[in-house]
Amino acid sequence: MQESPGPATIAVDALGGDDAPRAVLEGVALALRADSALTVLLVGPDDVVTPFAREHERCEALLATEVIAMDEHPAEAVRAKRDSSIVVGCKAVRAGEAGGFFSAGSTGACMMAATLHLGSIKRKVRPALATILPHPLAGEGVTVITDVGANADWRPEFLVPFAQMGAAYATSMLGMEDPRIALLNIGEEKTKGSTAAQEAYRLLAQRVPGFVGNAEGSDLLSGRFDVIVTDGYTGNIALKALEGAGATLFAALKEIIYATPATKVAGVVLKPHLKGLAKAFSSESIGAAPLMGVKGVCMIGHGSASPKAIASGIATTAAAVRKDLTGAIAAAIAEY
Repeated sequence: MQESPGPATIAVDALGGDDAPRAVLEGVALALRADSALTVLLVGPDDVVTPFAREHERCEALLATEVIAMDEHPAEAVRAKRDSSIVVGCKAVRAGEAGGFFSAGSTGACMMAATLHLGSIKRKVRPALATILPHPLAGEGVTVITDVGANADWRPEFLVPFAQMGAAYATSMLGMEDPRIALLNIGEEKTKGSTAAQEAYRLLAQRVPGFVGNAEGSDLLSGRFDVIVTDGYTGNIALKALEGAGATLFAALKEIIYATPATKVAGVVLKPHLKGLAKAFSSESIGAAPLMGVKGVCMIGHGSASPKAIASGIATTAAAVRKDLTGAIAAAIAEY
């Protein structure tokens, strides 16, 4: 018999996401039903969170009177709106009221609030945002890519702890043993890329166990590597390029399938297989990207998250708390 998970209390931003609070409330309800050891601190205005908390066991209202919109400047908004749902959620983690925080709100505001109110595990290590990519042609499995947006400005030495933190995430959360780590670059040879990329290669080769060399853009979905490290500017562009290409290809495929009676018949045959492929690229199975390197679990969901994706994000946040992701990352960068 599988052991039930240990208790976990997660602060959830009721106002985060394009369809908040509706999608968040439905997602919280799904998460509570799926995990009997989960407690949710639902952060938001009284008229939203209090009635919901009354109707759901293991849900408590945590009041916040302000909201940070997606188009606000993250740093200015976090400093000005001290009673926003994002800031209050991060403060709950700092105070020990919650083990982790999940929001599908402004990524920049979440990163700024977590950095300011939780603090960095190590002063000279920049927090980095990670996500996972599927292996659609290589069977089951995923690749961790970091950084995907926390650090648009960077120096080569930043990438050493990014790689160490990415490896800790792969090991503690995904069960990978001895992850293969690569640097995203424009060629496989160590002499390729900018001066900064070549210096990053040298530092990674010296200081990161498991570093195996350069990865090219074509390797992001190949399954050749377990962790791919890059700067936040490049990583964010690569991630959004993949998302855009995937959405375009699926839309084009749908048009082709519905074009004629014959292709519609073929579509019926292919539908189960295409569903599996679409699921591999869906954010609903994971639902959250960790901000690694802060003193506490902070997970950020996609702004367009559905209730199912919200529930998955909460579950991923709870798993990170139970597996002590913060401790694993702290150990990985202890000697940096």
